[in-house]
Amino acid sequence: MSRVGKATIAIPEKVSVKINGGNVVVDGPKGKLELDLPESLQASEEDGQLTVARASELRNIRALHGTFRSLLNNMIQGVSQGYVKDLEIQGVGFRAVVKGKAIDLSLGKSHPILHPIPEGLTVTVADNTKIKVEGIDKQLVGQFAAEVRSYYPPEPYKGKGVRYVGEYVRRKAGKSVK
Repeated sequence: MSRVGKATIAIPEKVSVKINGGNVVVDGPKGKLELDLPESLQASEEDGQLTVARASELRNIRALHGTFRSLLNNMIQGVSQGYVKDLEIQGVGFRAVVKGKAIDLSLGKSHPILHPIPEGLTVTVADNTKIKVEGIDKQLVGQFAAEVRSYYPPEPYKGKGVRYVGEYVRRKAGKSVK
């Protein structure tokens, strides 16, 4: 039995879970998320607890068991608390501005980078260098933050670039003249 898959998920008071066959809808104070389960998995709710059961012991179904239990847990946490990723920009002249439904990044290239903000995410920029990505879908928040970071990952010589808050960048010594 999967250690992750067999664990129950506690449903907070403010969150409602509706199970319709293989479709699970989670509704909470921050929004609504939906997930379709594979045919080999069944979800059930009883006494404020959500459980996921599997139909057989095949290897791929055992793998899906823990994965979908984690996805349901992330959905419940997302609609009740939400997810946040903080990014910071380091470098002289590097900045970010939110323009409508896109974020405008000036990262030392010959052109500004306009990256569209997906529906369901809130992006705010403080001090031109601190980017805060908020949303209820964990995957969407993480993917957007990773895409923004990928335009200029932190480099090891001067430490310039876009990084997660608290991310450690291992610095290297530059060329030394003899």
